[in-house]
Amino acid sequence: MSSGDPIVQLPARLDELAALLGARLIGEGAARVSSVATLDSAGAGDLSFLANPAYRAALARSAAGAVIISDDAVDACRGAALVVDDPYASWAKLLEAIAPLPVARPGIHPTAVIDDAAEVDSGAQIDARAIIGAGARVGAGAIVGPACVVDSGVVIGENARLVANVYVGAAARIGCRVILHPGTVVGSDGFGLAMDDGRWRKIPQVGSVRIGDDSEIGANTTIDRGAVDDTVLGRDVRVDNQVQIAHNVRIGDHTAIAGCVGIAGSTVIGRNCMIAGATGIGGHLEICDHVVITAMSTVLDSIDEPGQYGSGIPARPLRAWQRILVRLSQLERLFRPSQR
Repeated sequence: MSSGDPIVQLPARLDELAALLGARLIGEGAARVSSVATLDSAGAGDLSFLANPAYRAALARSAAGAVIISDDAVDACRGAALVVDDPYASWAKLLEAIAPLPVARPGIHPTAVIDDAAEVDSGAQIDARAIIGAGARVGAGAIVGPACVVDSGVVIGENARLVANVYVGAAARIGCRVILHPGTVVGSDGFGLAMDDGRWRKIPQVGSVRIGDDSEIGANTTIDRGAVDDTVLGRDVRVDNQVQIAHNVRIGDHTAIAGCVGIAGSTVIGRNCMIAGATGIGGHLEICDHVVITAMSTVLDSIDEPGQYGSGIPARPLRAWQRILVRLSQLERLFRPSQR
């Protein structure tokens, strides 16, 4: 949330929440909710939501005191409702208001190690055993959590947050309001090797990493530094846990990448893409804007038209899968020229 976003304390009146969300209220405005819950677990004092039509039956039986819904679900709602165009986005906005992100408590913990040549804004928070290298700059309102390492020449933008045990390599640029979750590694060496006289020779990686404003990087994700030019993530890029982004990858604004995705070196991914979990993307490819790639896909060719792409094979009952494998093994014989 930005500094101008509202903060809401629960219990709260329904008319207050309707004003926050720009919702049409069905029910008594003075009624209050004191907590949030799922449709199945909610009680009379709870607020819930319906975004997926698959849970419409749960809405009909829910005991929630109020529910955030779209107009087409009003007839299934038993109680008060906050009617909006996009219930899921409104739910997110509500949770941001009632559970805002931590705000920096300015100061430097006595066990932190700050190089004399580093610049730490007086409004930043540096926690226990954090290390800030020479020439690094930490902006106002930033939080560098416990045991984080900020290497030499790194720039941490205003109100960014390194949660804990984060490593940011030399000369990396971390934008404003970026969140790096525990175990994130930004700026590790890219996998650069050359075969020389029968042995591998390591190619020094001399680029760095740039991450745009409002991005979020999940736990234990690794983003390699560039071989020569930088690895670059744009604004509002969202990366889940345990993702590998190789050297010189470029990712456009507002792209979201789910867990366990691997992206090989020098691939360029456009804006507003969504890449589902466990997808593997080859190197030196280009993926245009507005592409959706379904889970466990393998991308080995560039994609130059927006749309949905996938190659993962969904799980089947074991006997059915065994039959499929047998039939696959017979394909070559079926297409082989007949023997005379």
